[in-house]
Amino acid sequence: MLTISDTKCAHNCSGFLRRDFLRIGALGMAGLSLPNLLRARSDSSSPLHNVVRDRSVVFLFLHGGPSHIESFDPKMDAPSEIRSIFGEVKTKLPGVTFGSHFPQMAARADRISVVRSYGSGNSGHTYEKVASGDNATKAAMGAIYSRIAGANDPASGVPNNVVILPEAVDAKLKLGSNFETSALPSLTDPGGLGSGHLAFDPKGGGELKESMELRLPRERFDDRRGLLASLDKLKRFAYEGGGLAGVDRFQQQAFDVITDGVADAFDLSKEDPRTIARYDTSKLFDLSEVTRWGDMKRASNLLGKQMLMARRLCEAGCGFVTVSDCGWDHHSNSNSPKGLGGFALLGPQVDHAVSAFIDDVRVRGLEDKILLVITGEMGRTPRINNNGGRDHYGELTPLVFFGGGLKMGQVIGESDKHATRATTTPYRPPNMMATIMHQLFDVGQLRLDVSLPGELKKAITDVDPILGLV
Repeated sequence: MLTISDTKCAHNCSGFLRRDFLRIGALGMAGLSLPNLLRARSDSSSPLHNVVRDRSVVFLFLHGGPSHIESFDPKMDAPSEIRSIFGEVKTKLPGVTFGSHFPQMAARADRISVVRSYGSGNSGHTYEKVASGDNATKAAMGAIYSRIAGANDPASGVPNNVVILPEAVDAKLKLGSNFETSALPSLTDPGGLGSGHLAFDPKGGGELKESMELRLPRERFDDRRGLLASLDKLKRFAYEGGGLAGVDRFQQQAFDVITDGVADAFDLSKEDPRTIARYDTSKLFDLSEVTRWGDMKRASNLLGKQMLMARRLCEAGCGFVTVSDCGWDHHSNSNSPKGLGGFALLGPQVDHAVSAFIDDVRVRGLEDKILLVITGEMGRTPRINNNGGRDHYGELTPLVFFGGGLKMGQVIGESDKHATRATTTPYRPPNMMATIMHQLFDVGQLRLDVSLPGELKKAITDVDPILGLV
């Protein structure tokens, strides 16, 4: 825990209480402080060297249930009431097509893998089953990563479990306005692992983890710019005022990585303007087109910058980043435009943001180190309803992977001719989680970790990853 005290309680002229701002304490259930974790990582005999791989995950969650047919399994040979409303586009893979709103991803199909035989088994707006891989602890995958790898990256101090909402890149948004009902608790719920593994929300909407407690007045914490300014002030006091005199090198390093690494990772102004422009999705559609439509009021056009922040966090050492994109509940009744018009607005945004992310990660040489996973809580009914939309459906759900050392450039599994169910090996959330965890950890070594709860270890080690990916 790094404690930065409220200046109202300060006992010195610089506004900080020395014993408070040097307080760097326990990290999560493992009981490791950041200085101690740095010491452990410097020791080649540490179990941390054997279990945690040098990889990060970006988990892009499309809230509301994106249609598997209009996205990556168009079924253009099916009857008109089944096949993709918007047609298809050819990909780089022979004989494989995507929905017509994904031309940029289609042009990069050799860099991604689509699983057409995956279904969440869930037909409601509940996220726990998917986000947790349906494990017995009910902990979301980001919390699991935090539990195993530690709450903070020891090289940068960046939290290892972060959720990126649109509010994180646009402070003018009303906090909490961009979620399906009750999404945040279940999407990032630490379950039985405890509150020490809650996702860190850079906008200030979530609880701060015990590993990085910033004791600032609430109104300052809600102001991210103010938070960064406070970190700068703290650094000046530490170095110019001699506030770090007498601490050992690991305490010094812990202070440095938290005050420098955390602030920089969340600051998009550090990016090349050309990179920001490449990611930018704010001009793809006018928010007024969606905010008048019931649940689509939760949608935003900021996904590009969310994905950019996710890449920055991964580059800074964050192990698991959850990116939220809302508004995908496309019944085409009162909550979205007729004829799947909501999909026509949001689909191109995902296509643009994900393609920018793929290109950026590849240029930076991080394709094997960052794994992108795209899914939602369910898919949509194969048969179009009377409003030209599709309803809830759990048998098939979009699932896309990029990078992370997995085998790319393929379509795994098949659905039947009407996209109602898998005709090959069906995969479910536990298989998705196993695939992710096998890339993040050395599972053989993980089996030997006596400190890990048995039910969690079992969920990771006893379930098969998706065949052909790992």
